[in-house]
Amino acid sequence: MLPEILPRPAPITQHEYLSRRLALMAALPADSAVLLPGASLVTRSRDSEFPFRQNSDFHYLTGFSEPDALLLLLPGRLEGESVLFCQDRNPLMEAWTGYRLGAEGAVREHGVDQAFENAERGERLEALLDGRHTLYLPLDSPEAMAIAEEVRSALMVRARRGACPPEVLADVTPLLHEARLIKSEAELVLLRHAAEISARAHVRAMRSARPGLVEFHLQAELEHEFRWQGGSGPAYASIVGGGVNACVLHYIENRAPLRDGDLVLIDAGAEFDLYAGDITRTFPVNGSFSASQRALYGVVLEVQERALAAIRPGVTLVELHDGVVRGLTEGLIGLGLLEGEVQARIDDESYRRFYLHSTSHWLGLDVHDVGAYRQGGEPRVLAPGMVLTVEPGLYIPADADIPEVFRGIGIRIEDDVVVTTTGAEVLTAGVPKHMEEIEALMAEK
Repeated sequence: MLPEILPRPAPITQHEYLSRRLALMAALPADSAVLLPGASLVTRSRDSEFPFRQNSDFHYLTGFSEPDALLLLLPGRLEGESVLFCQDRNPLMEAWTGYRLGAEGAVREHGVDQAFENAERGERLEALLDGRHTLYLPLDSPEAMAIAEEVRSALMVRARRGACPPEVLADVTPLLHEARLIKSEAELVLLRHAAEISARAHVRAMRSARPGLVEFHLQAELEHEFRWQGGSGPAYASIVGGGVNACVLHYIENRAPLRDGDLVLIDAGAEFDLYAGDITRTFPVNGSFSASQRALYGVVLEVQERALAAIRPGVTLVELHDGVVRGLTEGLIGLGLLEGEVQARIDDESYRRFYLHSTSHWLGLDVHDVGAYRQGGEPRVLAPGMVLTVEPGLYIPADADIPEVFRGIGIRIEDDVVVTTTGAEVLTAGVPKHMEEIEALMAEK
């Protein structure tokens, strides 16, 4: 019997994209403009390309999904404040690579005020940016900078005839990324869906695991579910690390055999309408935790659940991380992997031998999503609508001074969380993480 197909949630509306553009323009001086290129196709090998994925900032403002597009925002322009340049209609190319919306389709489907095909871009850009004092663009984008400098140079040539090139180039990304940090309800619907797909994929992998498989077999189970449920695939390179491979934080080779008695760590999430899921679970290949695995896993689970319970408006990620570090350090001392007083081991950072990374990152259109982690030099406080991960872990090296029963064990537990007005909503609760639940699920097969 084929697995269930989840209902597809509603996409973000034209009205919301328009509201985002208007909000950005409202934060800018009247004599300014925004120039934002979309993504282009990237060559994979010779004459084939990687699957196209739109630039996240460009998607946030337009929802436009074709390559080689360019957005201009022109506050106060009577003929229309949003102008999109896109690929030309070309029946021959469309027969090879698919239908293109063209300028008329871009206005109709995406609600921009005006659109022109790229064949007209050079000439029209000069006219549209003439007289704009400040040009906002992503300063770290070579393509955006090249376009801006080309337009400015052309307008400077015409300065004696009255042309006024932009005098200042300013970075648009802080404004855009601040807006992206707080998710709308429509975005949360998509993030919940990405999380549900991701959770179903992890459950599927747990049910499929057994000694004798290879890590890539579980990767195949995960990514089948991502695509089966309408996702574009993984939101990032899937991590499936059995045994000591779980101690490599970004292990993506996924080619080692899964051995009886080992744990396997899976860090993987689906991308749906460009929004990311991000889940990590660690479980026994044979379906039963050993005593040493159970002891380490219990430390990580208790710390993770305490961190989830602490999330609410006004708390900082630094406070969450400090609580995780203290809990993990207490656990390491209790298991004999560290010695001495808890505060001393925190102060000398000896815990970092076993816990190398931060506890949280923002989540959204990018798996490590944008948004400042500090404001005015101080740690940022959580606010409703922020989405983050909570992912403590322990990674025990296979060194001679480590008790043999703990050597080479890596454990991470990660959930996706929305900050609410009163606390937190865990989006990824659909995949078990308590040991008895994991063992029961794996026994079903």
